[in-house]
Formats: sequence, structure tokens, C-alpha cells
Amino acid sequence: MRAIYPFTAIVGQERMKRALILNAIDQRIGGVLIRGERGTAKSTAARAMAALLPDIEVFAESPFNDDPNAPDTWSDWVRERKESGEALQTATRKIGFIDLPVSATEDRVVGTLDIERAIQKGERRFEPGVLAAANRGLLYIDEVNLLDDHVVDLLLDSAAMGVNIVEREGISFTHPARFILIGTMNPEEGDLRPQLLDRFALAVEIHGINDARQRVAIMERNLRFEADSDRFYKEWEASEKELAERIMAARERVEQVGYTSRDLISIAALTASLNVDGHRGDLVILKTARAQAAFDDRQAISDLDIAIAAELALPHRIKRGPFHQSEMGVTELQERISELQGQVSTEGEAEAGDEADESEQKQEPVKKKMK
Repeated sequence: MRAIYPFTAIVGQERMKRALILNAIDQRIGGVLIRGERGTAKSTAARAMAALLPDIEVFAESPFNDDPNAPDTWSDWVRERKESGEALQTATRKIGFIDLPVSATEDRVVGTLDIERAIQKGERRFEPGVLAAANRGLLYIDEVNLLDDHVVDLLLDSAAMGVNIVEREGISFTHPARFILIGTMNPEEGDLRPQLLDRFALAVEIHGINDARQRVAIMERNLRFEADSDRFYKEWEASEKELAERIMAARERVEQVGYTSRDLISIAALTASLNVDGHRGDLVILKTARAQAAFDDRQAISDLDIAIAAELALPHRIKRGPFHQSEMGVTELQERISELQGQVSTEGEAEAGDEADESEQKQEPVKKKMK
């Protein structure tokens, strides 16, 4: 079995690690695209994240990793057996890390229905694809920019809906397809079409680390890992366990994280001021901010959470403005949010004043008549 480098031992690349952690907390965020040059720990971080997450409970024979405790998400495979009264055994297994090859076809991804068998014997037989294996796990696509656009579309649709529906000749099969989607690419080899780029919830651009001390740390850690991976893992076992427990605790509380109308206005004002097309970015920022608040063990989102989320959700969605010239950091985003909140408050007070003036003008004739 291939040794997995510990997630917490990765030097630097904080944005990338944060994006992965937040997607692990709430898969509904919609995945992350990691853009960067070769040798910047993109695939290492993805594999390390999968190894960090706990085992899942499944129906032992299900090829779809169905969750026994979530009947509303069961695949047709489970439903058919439950309806026939068949007893299904449960088991625990490690979450899947599915590495999708660039040459993958549509049938390989979504699965296939045996139409001939259905016609001749009246039996519905489904051959699971990559989405079945990836359910409740992590789907990794290296060089996603080289994958067929149609296949990328299918993956992004499934990631957004959480279900895979295959229909052929009036016959259909449904199974859950909830997974953490991670795409990586080297911009030097070409980019994704803007329509597909926008479908990735978060995006980070990473570069090689220039700090000499950090580069030395990378070399030293990799040499120790190659010399004795088991011993190296034990050095990081405590921090790995601590992070895993923190992610699981955040998963439990993310649904309880609250937000106010003021938070929604801040998000909307920020995206509007940066000329963000569409509304997907707004929703992604809200979901990501809630995950960040849950990770920090808080019950409500703050301006800092919104800024952290915006730093990950907006760079690939903006054609012009500050992001086009240089990336904005969390501090700059917080300052911009505060400025926008001040503008919204001023406008609100002005509108309230105008309404009061109009109300007085309407009431004036009444006062004269009463005299």
C-alpha cells in the first residue's frame, strides 16, 4: 500500500489547505480547483486530505457506498433489495480516493445500463462508474483542463446535485453521488472555459515557495518521509488526529451556524462592487463562511469569515477590477466589506429620511383641513 504523506506536514500553501479543509467540512460548497506549477504539493495535499478523514458506515455489498442512516439518499440498488425484504449487512470502510484519468469517457464516469438484458429478460442491470465509487469520498482530477469539457460538465453537475441519474431507452437508474471534488491543473498547459471555471466553487493559485527556510523544511521532511514513512507519520500523528477531530466537530455544527441579513447584504455588496457575473459566487461565499465559522467553533459568521471565503471564491470569477491586477488578501477584503457596509448604512439612512419627508408632505394637507 502506498504511504500517504501527512496533511499537517505540508509546508506553506495555506490557501490550498484551507480550501480543502472547508470542503471536507461541507461538501455542498462544491469542490476546489487548484492551479499551479508542477511540484507544489497539489496531488500530495489531495491524497493527504482523503487519508485524514474517518471511515464511513456503508451497506457491505453496495457498490455505491450507500449510507445506512440516510434512507432518502439510497440508490435504486438498495431500494430494490429493501423492497424485496433482503437483509443487508453494514460495514465500515475508508473513504475512497478516486483518481480520474484524463482519458475517461462519459460511460466510464456515469456508468452504463445493460439495455439488451432489460429488453430480453426484463431485468434492470447497471454497471457502476467513477461517480459510484466516489460517493461519500474524494474525486481527484489531475490536469482537469485536459479532460473533455462534456465529462467535466457531468462531474460538476453531479457534484452540485449530489445524485447521478442515468437514463437510456426509457430505463433509468439513480444513485447518490456526493463527493469532495478536487481538480488540479498547470495554467501553462491551457485553461478551462469560463463557464466551467465558474462551476468550481473555490479556486486557489499556488506557486513554489521562495522562503529559503521553508524550502529547507520541505527537503528535510520529504527525505525523512522517504527514509521511513511509518516513523515520519508517527511524528505527525497527534496533529493529524487533532485536525481530523476538529473537521468532524465542524461537520456536526455547520448546520447550526447562523447569519443575518446584514451578512447577506455584505456578501451581495462585495460581489456587486467587484463586477462578479451571476449569483453562484454569492452562495459559495455564504456556504464557505459558515464552514469557516464552524471550523473555528463559532455559532455565527463574521466579516472575517466572509473575507476568508471571498478570497477563495472570487479570484476566478472576476474579469476586471482589483483581482485582475493583483489578488486581494483577507485584510484588504475585510476593509472593503467595512467600507461597503458604511455605504449601505448611509444609503439606508438617506432612504429612510426621504421616506419620512414624503410622509410629512402627504400628511400636511390633512393638517390644514383639520384646522
